[in-house]
Parts: sequence; structure tokens; C-alpha cells
Amino acid sequence: MVPKKHRVYLTRVLPGEGMERILRNYDAEVFPGDAPPDRETILRGVRGREALVCLLTDPVDREIMEAGPLRIIANYAAGYNNIDVEAATELGIIVTNTPGVLSETTADLTWALLLSAARRIVEGDRFMREGRFKGWAPTLLLGRDIYGKTLGVIGAGSIGSAVMRRALGFGMRVLYNSRRRKPELEEELGAKWATLKDLLKESDFITIHVPLTEETYHLIGEREFRLMKDGAVLVNVARGPVVDEEALVEALKEGKLFSAALDVYEREPEVHPDLLQMDNVVLAPHIGSASLATRSRMASMVADSLDDFFSGRVPKNVVNPEVLEKLHLKPR
Repeated sequence: MVPKKHRVYLTRVLPGEGMERILRNYDAEVFPGDAPPDRETILRGVRGREALVCLLTDPVDREIMEAGPLRIIANYAAGYNNIDVEAATELGIIVTNTPGVLSETTADLTWALLLSAARRIVEGDRFMREGRFKGWAPTLLLGRDIYGKTLGVIGAGSIGSAVMRRALGFGMRVLYNSRRRKPELEEELGAKWATLKDLLKESDFITIHVPLTEETYHLIGEREFRLMKDGAVLVNVARGPVVDEEALVEALKEGKLFSAALDVYEREPEVHPDLLQMDNVVLAPHIGSASLATRSRMASMVADSLDDFFSGRVPKNVVNPEVLEKLHLKPR
């Protein structure tokens, strides 16, 4: 058992066994709400604490790190663009994440959104609840066929690859764009690498699975929407700022896109007000990894990172391995 003297601050209550272990093994303070704590709350919370457990919605900068002073930041997410990793490395702070575990769950959600947007499921649900259904009609809520169409996947990491595998059941032609070609995926799935331009021009359905970087900020904007097929469907489960929401709104208003489905937003948790008014947009509250099993496993991975670090072992999922030399630790 890890000595209980180690002090940890958590910006949210986590589900499952991992949370129970953190509370049992550490002197842990937990922010009680579901909404993200503001910066001043996190600053107060980390003072005198060695570890921070945080979420993607929690920006962690140098001042927060030094306020602890922190020794480890365990991010409850696969991504970590909320953390100034360079500053953490300079300060000798290990940063960990929870990769891999959420890939299949997020791929499931991608397809739920794609199907909902193509077949107008949310719009139809609202139509029924409002008592507007008067019987079957030939032109009622006509959607888009999926079977046999072309799927364009932007980002062929673990999530994008899982999305592509699911496309086999729909008999789809699959195009993908990534920095490097994936011969194994091409052989397994018959997928074809394409430039982003060609993918946008040829795809009936487009899903996004790239991290947020300087290169991917507004990767999909006005120019890219003009390249898309008339009547295409766009799904974003990656990061909100990858898509220029103003340009997305215009593409939807003009009828360039048939529909869109979003799990992430450019100014999250704020949603563009026009999107809230549109029938041809499906909006989800950032639930890509939101299955009980996956979220619980993520919490266990966070607890593993803390246990390893405070027991003198290198955590499995260190995102800044260059810090290990500074701390005189050997990588796994």
C-alpha cells in the first residue's frame, strides 16, 4: 500500500475502483461538482499537494504546477493539450494520460452520431415527442443511405482505425488521411490513403480523429467545406477547434452539408448559438468515452500512475519521457 501521506488534488469525482483506491491510499481532496472548477479553485486546491488529477477541461499552466509544487500530473484523458507539457518537463513534473482504453468506445459513439445525423434520428425523436406524427408518408424525414457509400476518416490512430473497421459491415469504400500510410490497415480493410483534398472531395461521410495541434487547428474550415461533396455528413469526435465552427454553420445554412454531428466544440462547453437552433445538427455533450466500463478503466489507469510514481516506479503512460532523465529514472 502507498503511504497515505502523499497529498493529491482531483478536479472531479471519478467512477469506479480507481477512485476508491485513490481515496483509500492518499490524502485526497476532491472538487465536488460536475462543472469544471475555475482556475483560482484549482490554484487553491493544489497548494501543498504533490499530485494533480485533472481533465481535458482543466487548463494546467506553470503557475498551477509551481503552486503545489506538483511532482506528477495524471490527466484523466487520452489527450493532454490542456497541460503545458513543456513547462512540466522544465519543472521535473511527470505527466501521464490514459491512452488506448477509450478507442473502441469512442468509435462506437462515432457511428452512433453518424447514423443519427444521416437518418435524422434526433430530429425524428423530437418530431414524435411533439405529437407531429400523423402517419407514414413517402417524403417524411428523408435521410441519407450509408451502405455502399464512401467514408473518409481523418486521422488513422487507434480511434480512426476502429471506426474504419466498423465500416466493413456497411460495405463502404474507406478513404483515410494521416501523416503516414498504414499498409496494415490497407491490407486488412481495403482502405485507401488519400490526400485531405481528395478525401474531402470524394467522401459521403467524413469523421475526424486527430489531436489538437498547431497544424490541426481549424483543419476543417471554409476552404475545406467548399471541397466537400454537396450533401456530405461531417462527424467530429476529436477536438472542437479542429473545425472552424463559423464555417461549419455557414456550410449547414447553405445546404452544402446535409448534416453534422458533434461531440466536441470550439469553445467548449459553449456551443455556437446557431448550432443549437439547427435541425440538421446532432449535438452530444463530449461523451466519446462515456461508457461505465471505459470511464472506470480510465480512473484505474490514473490510480495506477499515482501508485507507480509514489512507489518509486515509472508510470506506464508518461507523455513527457524526457523528464525521466532529469529525475534519474529509467523508462519501462
